[in-house]
Amino acid sequence: MKDFLKIAEEACRLSGQIQLDGLKKARDIQFKGDINLVTDIDHACEKAIVEKIQGTYPHHDILAEEGSGNRKDSEYKWIIDPLDGTTNYTHGYPLFCTSIALEHQGEIVMGAVYEPNLDEMFLAERGQGATLNGEKIQVSRSKSLNESLVATGFFFFFRESERNNIREFQRILLKARALRRDGVAAVDLCYVACGRYDAFWELNLFPWDVAAGFLMIEEAGGKVTDYQGQKFEIYFKEILASNGYLQEEMKQILLS
Repeated sequence: MKDFLKIAEEACRLSGQIQLDGLKKARDIQFKGDINLVTDIDHACEKAIVEKIQGTYPHHDILAEEGSGNRKDSEYKWIIDPLDGTTNYTHGYPLFCTSIALEHQGEIVMGAVYEPNLDEMFLAERGQGATLNGEKIQVSRSKSLNESLVATGFFFFFRESERNNIREFQRILLKARALRRDGVAAVDLCYVACGRYDAFWELNLFPWDVAAGFLMIEEAGGKVTDYQGQKFEIYFKEILASNGYLQEEMKQILLS
């Protein structure tokens, strides 16, 4: 597992450097939807990450946001978001990241999330805890929403959906100490893991958005479920993550 973590960290840092270098240049921006962007930097990062991983593990499966890699029916699958927070990136807003997770026989066993603007590397290994820049991290101990800072997001087709998180946003805004919407789910989950946020929820995320951060929270002592409180799977379309103390209060609001 240490070898897997080393490759993931190296790939994240390589991707992060491409992102920082790309901020200084004109970017080719395309649209996957009305407000869903993809850039040449997304593709460049994904290419570099996949080449790094497959150079060492050529027989492993790859599931990456922009479609790189292919299925080889391996018991190992690398799940990659080369640039989470593309909208932030295209506007020069300094919060975005690379997220890489490893799934083994259906279980996430390793995760890495790198935010290059602050040079923050989050790493987690199943059963071995989670770290930020080499130091162990743990979730907060806030016991009520009234004393909590929480975060959420809005999926890119929320304008066309009746279930769009706006009602939940309003209800939790009125209960929490404060609420943030950063646009980078992988970072939000890591912030729950290290205690900066107390809880996070969102709809319609993809495996590459949540795989690494989900493990990060569990290894830092937190809890991740769907809205009903069922055991979370990365292919679910609901995620509710917290320090554990807030799970029930959050669940009651989201289901009300």
